[in-house]
Amino acid sequence: MSLRIIHGADLHLDTPFNALGAEKAARRRAEQRQLLTALVREVRGRGADLLLLSGDILDTASACAETGEQLAAALREVKIPVFIAPGNHDWVSRRSPYMRHSFSDNVHIFTVPEIRRVALPELCVNVYGAGYTSNACPPLLERFHAERRPGWRNLLTLHAEVGRPASPYCPVTVEQLAQSGLDYAAFGHVHTCSGLRRAGETFYGWPGCTEGRGFDECGEKGVLQIDLDESGCRAAFLPLGRRQYRVLTATVEAAEKDGFLSDLPGDARNHIYKIVLTGERDALPDLSALRDRLEPLFFSLTLEDATVPRRELWARAEEDTLTGAFLRRMRRRMEAASTEEERRILTDAVRLGLAALEDRESPL
Repeated sequence: MSLRIIHGADLHLDTPFNALGAEKAARRRAEQRQLLTALVREVRGRGADLLLLSGDILDTASACAETGEQLAAALREVKIPVFIAPGNHDWVSRRSPYMRHSFSDNVHIFTVPEIRRVALPELCVNVYGAGYTSNACPPLLERFHAERRPGWRNLLTLHAEVGRPASPYCPVTVEQLAQSGLDYAAFGHVHTCSGLRRAGETFYGWPGCTEGRGFDECGEKGVLQIDLDESGCRAAFLPLGRRQYRVLTATVEAAEKDGFLSDLPGDARNHIYKIVLTGERDALPDLSALRDRLEPLFFSLTLEDATVPRRELWARAEEDTLTGAFLRRMRRRMEAASTEEERRILTDAVRLGLAALEDRESPL
């Protein structure tokens, strides 16, 4: 019998988005709640049997009432069994939306930091899980072992960190997974997608956050589709996020030219960008003017000045040093260059060479 699971984690609903300013931050929080609608669409459209949500669905343990209501309503719509393992951001307390709102019978929330089991005879599945009751959790899988039964599958949903024994967030080892008796372990907490991994006979993974919230969470984000059958386990990444954080690197000269605009992706207006300005300059770049020119092209724009003062390339050419010898040789090649393109390439090579010889950051 095949089993299809949608595995999500780290939605962080009600993230403040302070760096975007009040208006856009409020818009992003509203858009973030729409992830719930997208999640329901994926679950129903792909014919999933189970939805596992491995913690930090909410950004705080006391998210606003509207968000809790929308979460409960969305999970009611999926119809299939849903299991939530609260994490270090949305840990269970009396003020938690998990306790204050009424969730439908298809939703099970693990509310204690101890591994508990829920049996689903109609699917021949045991689902194990635990929930945080503070912003940290001790290791829970040290002596855990799920008994394998013919025709049944053992699943786990848990907000945990694999491979970091000193982590305060329910550390798990690969060795523990290998002897766990689990068919699939659905983890949360780490915000980059792991892809499908394996320890012994146990498959495991984490989907990463569902939508980026800063420039340390760039690119496409989403959830995992997990398919278990007699042949083993397969995983597919399902993009879910509406907006992405992206970083571009450009010289000041390039950013100030119209050609830079034509090189931007066609969907740039929908996303949040940081442009890192590089290269050498005679004066500080006019970030205000550049922002006025470029900001309308993006949902939000951050400019970062990583330029360095321009330097005379050949100033050390007469030194009796390795740097001097390098510069003299390159100057001879420059004098012999026959095209402007060749001279430009050689100039860049000199700048890179000087940076390497002087142990400085690359100016390009």
